[in-house]
Amino acid sequence: MKYLLFLSIFALALSGPAVKPTDPELIAMQEMVDEINRVQDSWTASTDWLSQVTIAKAKSKLLTSEPKPRMFPEKDWGTLLDYLSIPASFDSRQQWPNCIHPVQNDEGCDGGWAYSATGVLADRFCIATNGTVNVVLSPGFLLVCIIDPVVMNCNGGTADAAWQFLVESGTVTEKCVPYHIWSAEDPCPNHCNNLSKFVYYKAAYMQTYAGPSSMQAAILAGGPIETTLKVYEDLLTYKGGIYKHVTGKYIGMSSVKVIGWGNQNGTNYWIAQNVLGTLWGQKGYLWIAFGQCQVDTEAVAGAPYPII
Repeated sequence: MKYLLFLSIFALALSGPAVKPTDPELIAMQEMVDEINRVQDSWTASTDWLSQVTIAKAKSKLLTSEPKPRMFPEKDWGTLLDYLSIPASFDSRQQWPNCIHPVQNDEGCDGGWAYSATGVLADRFCIATNGTVNVVLSPGFLLVCIIDPVVMNCNGGTADAAWQFLVESGTVTEKCVPYHIWSAEDPCPNHCNNLSKFVYYKAAYMQTYAGPSSMQAAILAGGPIETTLKVYEDLLTYKGGIYKHVTGKYIGMSSVKVIGWGNQNGTNYWIAQNVLGTLWGQKGYLWIAFGQCQVDTEAVAGAPYPII
């Protein structure tokens, strides 16, 4: 009887109203969520993900340093765009279902710039080889081995620094150099964790792409690309729909992997994969409207180089 009574009380507790947050920062974010959902219906805001992490950690997980002035040439598609038929929607997960690697979680390391770069290159290796080369590449190798004033291990970096390193040096597989929270004291490894020799995966070159048409052509031609966007506080609350900045302070820049685009009720949007795990957004994915937060100002990608 006591056991049945306990189950009844437990079930009642689960079915009751949700417990309100007590953390002042989370309360403030909940007020922001309520405002966002009240003033617009393009996207839905929630504190579900924020309730699992501290606000400070959530902000740091998104950040990438400001891009440097363009170091690599922008891809000039020339008259090809006049003849290239760009569909209204495109999703790399449908076009290359075995080659688009799943959402990752940087687990507190501000390494989205490295995760997105290695994620893009890994996808492109798979696509270019029809699935023959299908590996997860190590962002940690970039975090600890890049020597650049703007790269501070888990405290920030840039997409262009990542791609310059992938062109000049390359990276190894995640199995070879697994992820952990890297610090400035960690040396660049010279062999895999199992003591085997490195096999490098490089980019043959790097190109930048500015504007929707150029970015769409790049994705159609070779697969996902990396882009950097401005981050405002409301992006932390993104749950679903087409994101458009509504409110909140500017936090910094963030790098994501763009895998496609779509159109809903006349609004064009990018499909982007973040590195915050599957509890954030649409199971780790973001739909963001064209032109929002400089998302299509400058994207980057490179072609796979023969494995050495």
